[in-house]
Amino acid sequence: MNTVFQNNSVRLAGMVRGEPTFSHEVYGEKFYEVTLAVKRLSGMEDLLPISISEHLLTDDFRDGNMVSVAGQFRSYNKEVDHKSKLVLIVFVREVLEYDETVNPNTLELTGYICKPPVYRTTPFNREICDVLIAVNRQFNKSDYIPLIVWGRNARFAEELPVGEHINVVGRVQSRNYQKKLPDDTVVTRTAYEVSVSKISVVDDGELVNLSS
Repeated sequence: MNTVFQNNSVRLAGMVRGEPTFSHEVYGEKFYEVTLAVKRLSGMEDLLPISISEHLLTDDFRDGNMVSVAGQFRSYNKEVDHKSKLVLIVFVREVLEYDETVNPNTLELTGYICKPPVYRTTPFNREICDVLIAVNRQFNKSDYIPLIVWGRNARFAEELPVGEHINVVGRVQSRNYQKKLPDDTVVTRTAYEVSVSKISVVDDGELVNLSS
């Protein structure tokens, strides 16, 4: 398998919410956006956007149907209110047979830390470290993916330098937040990020588990 594809892999299974909407066209190939409601162990749902080619878009991708897909977690910049915004979406490379016994949300990324990690604690005293990594893609492109690292791993991640080559395993999650606009109105927006369950440093091609 192409090593670029190995750097970035995600599998999702969930319920289609709404109907596919046309997104864009590349070299005559049309792409559509679909929202998947993916359940967590807690019973809560992550509402995650996926991008799928017209060639993979079947009648299964209709509101209320259960589907499973594999692909990559990608980013691109979009101009919103005259500012550049980082947009994250799951790019579908394969439609899988739906299996309710399989973990519905798994992801693995290998990339390079591109900003100093930010360690913090929540009001409930949970330890968190925010990390941004660049994941190489074909044609000299990169995807910039925000990570949330928890607990003991957060303390290790805090010490990692910019440029460190790391591997992470986790899941894609959605999170609502409040944003105050210039006219003082408050709107609810959604952020997408990776919740990390395992983080390792890549040392000469070998993984060194930080929590060992």
